[in-house]
Parts: sequence; structure tokens; C-alpha cells
Amino acid sequence: MPNDFAIGEVARHTGVKVPTIRYYEQIGLLPRPTRTANNRRVYDLNDLNRLTFIRHARELGFDVDAIRTLLALQDQPQRSCQQADSIAKARLIDVEQRIASLGALKAELERMVLGCSHGRVEDCRVIEILADHGQCRHHQHVPA
Repeated sequence: MPNDFAIGEVARHTGVKVPTIRYYEQIGLLPRPTRTANNRRVYDLNDLNRLTFIRHARELGFDVDAIRTLLALQDQPQRSCQQADSIAKARLIDVEQRIASLGALKAELERMVLGCSHGRVEDCRVIEILADHGQCRHHQHVPA
């Protein structure tokens, strides 16, 4: 595999779209690449590995600041992984809270659907509950 890649090749190899690669450069997650004589970006294997790391972290829901910290930690392999563990634990808590919220949302939607008489809109429990949030049993649900 060559060590110099054009931005389109990087996008194909990493699954990260070209505008996103440029954005990551702009915000400093990815170092600005070297340029050819005709001003084209040139990336190396380290850049591909870094983009793959970023893409995977984004897929797991880590925000940009967390990724920035994780990348800095990756660049210092001799350091303790305590900070990385803390970041992952915080993300896990976020996911668990989201799952609980989605469970409450599911239960509320099931209750609305089961309460529907399939009659007229004036008697529709779905419309009634949506119009009056106070009728919700699960107030902890959040919008998607």
C-alpha cells in the first residue's frame, strides 16, 4: 500500500466523506496535510489510522471534545488510561440514560396505541395524550 493518498482515496479507505475530512482538519482533529506543487492534499498512513479512529469514536457517540482528548492520549501511549476509562464510562452512562428514556417513550407510545378505540378523532387517545402532556405516565421520555 502506498504511503501518499489523495483526499478521495482517504475517504474510500476510511469511510469518512471528503467534506468531513476537511472539517476535521479545520477543527484540529486531523493535522493539516502536506500539499503537492499543485496544492492538492496528500495524506499518509498515520492520517488514515487517525481518521479510522475518529470515525469509530463518532459511531460510538463520542463528542468532538472527547475524541480530541482520546486522540491526545493515543499519542502518549506511556500514560495511564484512567482518563480514557473516565471518558468511556461517561459515554456509557449517557447511553444507559438514553436507553431508559427510549424505554419510557416506547411504553408511552404503546399505551397510546392500545388506548386507541379506532373510532373518531374526537375520541382518539393518541390525539388526546399528545394534546395534554399531563396525561403521559412516563414524563422522563425525551424526543429523538
